[in-house]
Parts: sequence; structure tokens; C-alpha cells
Amino acid sequence: MSPAMIPAAKPIIGDDERVAVDRVLASGMVAQGPEVQAFEAEFGDHMVAGRTCVAVNSGTSGLHLGLLASGIGPGDEVIVPSFTFAATGNAVALTGATPVFADIEPLHFCLDPESVRAAVTDRTRAIMPVHLYGHPADMPALQAVADGANLLVFEDAAQAHGASLNGRKVGTFGAFGMFSLYPTKNMTSGEGGMVSCGSEDIARRVRLLRNQGMERQYANELVGLNNRMTDIHAAIGRVQLTKVDGWTKKRQDNAAFLDANLEGVITPAVAPGAAHVYHQYTIRISGANAEERNRMVAALREEHGVGSGVYYPIPNHRLESLASYAPGLELPETERAAAEVISLPVHPSLTPEDLSRIVTSVNAVVKAGA
Repeated sequence: MSPAMIPAAKPIIGDDERVAVDRVLASGMVAQGPEVQAFEAEFGDHMVAGRTCVAVNSGTSGLHLGLLASGIGPGDEVIVPSFTFAATGNAVALTGATPVFADIEPLHFCLDPESVRAAVTDRTRAIMPVHLYGHPADMPALQAVADGANLLVFEDAAQAHGASLNGRKVGTFGAFGMFSLYPTKNMTSGEGGMVSCGSEDIARRVRLLRNQGMERQYANELVGLNNRMTDIHAAIGRVQLTKVDGWTKKRQDNAAFLDANLEGVITPAVAPGAAHVYHQYTIRISGANAEERNRMVAALREEHGVGSGVYYPIPNHRLESLASYAPGLELPETERAAAEVISLPVHPSLTPEDLSRIVTSVNAVVKAGA
């Protein structure tokens, strides 16, 4: 009999979350209300050193509203990585601005400051790095590029709850930072996002934009959207916030085991002073092409019952939806990563037996060359 599949990700929803949802349903206050307000305050205190936070209905909404609140719009350019989920570039495009794709550095898969510097034009308004896989981008170097060109800095921290650099939490560097609360993230609210705001002006504008442009009912101040979080989702998020640190420690322990036992692959590097929270544990198969990598993924799944993921097989600058913003662009490190990466299970539900099977399976597949 084949062994049970080890999933690449496994959201943890327990009795505490169910009790919290029942409490909200019994209260009759299910739309944006006191649970959302409490979640915003608790998330700000716990994750971003007391910054003002505004809850929204998805991570993409958080990026979109943060950009709009910061004044980004038609005629502007925002430099972003191509090696990330499409929501990063999509959010820029949805404002009417132009996403400009820069390359990544090969060790941590985050924006390369020198590639960013080369991409700056007289239309550039901002840089928006992604703290990919839970590893912080090189914020001091990116901030130096921004300072030299008088640019804003924003943060896509969708995958990086609790990550830090030199003791400073991600989501506290930029004019705003966005955290996703999608089910597979390090913590979830079922669906949702949180915007960490560097000023009260941006916080107020995000609040207006998420709620049809009004702070008081029917007193609409600007054209807005309906991007509110419900109290049901906030109640789940509040419970998860009390557990995420323990889950992060388990992710880090699981990553340490994989680091120590995997063979023939490049394991994730951690920069000096960085705290990696391992939303994904992403290895590289050095020199592989996409077909070879894909065969390894299939062998892990079909022969060993080990799930994995490829994040991301098609760089944003080659997606049909975004390619028009980057005609002829060449990003060699991005292309190499897209062909070589595999993200292995690292989630807190893994048992010691699961970890051992992952290691044995990966080592066997790599040795066989799939």
C-alpha cells in the first residue's frame, strides 16, 4: 500500500477558531465591526512594533489599497520582482501605474538592489520588494537606492509574518507593508489581508478606500471599493495570532532538519541578521532545466507520496497578463530560479516520520536524476 501523501501545505484550523466563529455568529455582528478593530490592534502590536494596521479582504486588496493610498497611479512606475506571485505586479497595474520588473539576487530570491538601480527612470515613484518565501529582502540596500532617487518603498510581506532583519520586523520598513492571511500562509483568517501603515494619513486613506470612500455612513469622501474584512474572518485571525509564533518555531526546526540531511541540492540560505520564517522551504536543483525539475516533482509525488510546489514556474514578465509591460526584458537570475526551484513541505503539522521520509525521498530522487 502506498504511503499517505505528505501535503505541501496544511492549514491548521482547530476548535479555538470554531469557538471564535460561533461567538461572532451568535453576536449578530458579522460584518466589519469590533472583531476587526481588535484584530487590527493585536496584529499591529504583535507583528509590526505597534504600527497602525488596517484589515482588508485579501492580500491583493491590501497591496492595491496601499498603493492607491500612497498616491500611485497613471504615469507612475513601481519597480517589483518578476519572481513572485502575479498579485504583486497586478496590484500596480490595477492602479493604472506601470509595474517595472527587476531581477532577483540568487541566494534569497529577493530583489537585487543593483538590478533595481538600473531600472530606475524619471517616472519611477517607488520600489516594492517581496519578502519571498518568508526571508526578508535586503531593505537597507534597497532603501539606499530609494533614497538616492527620492523614491518611496513599499513591502509585499504576504509570506513573511514575523520575519525580521537585524531585529527589525518586516512590514515596518516601508510607507506601507502588506501581509496575506490566505489559508496556506503562516497564519490565516480564512481569507484576508493586513496593511501595516507608516503614517496615519496612509492608514486613514486605506480605511476610506476599503469602505466605499467613507468613514461615516453616506459621507463619501472619495471613490472607494468594498474591500472590508468580516468579523468572522477577524475572529479566526485573532486566534491564529496567538499561535503563529509556535508554528513559526516549528517551521524553523523543520527547516533545520532538512538543512542538515538533504543531499545534492542547494538548501535555503539565510542572510546575516535575518530571521527566516519559512513560509516555503525552497531548494534549488543546480543546473536543472524546467523539464528536469518537473520530473523530480512528479517522482516525489508519484513514487514517494511527497507533495511539493514550484513557486514560480513562469516569471511575471513572461505571463500573458503582464508581458506587455516588459517587452524583450531579460532577467537571468529570475529565469534560472524559475527552472531550478522546488518548495518542500515545512509546515508545522509534519511529524518526525514525515521529515525523514521527505529527506529520504528527495535524496533518492536527486541521486537518480529523476
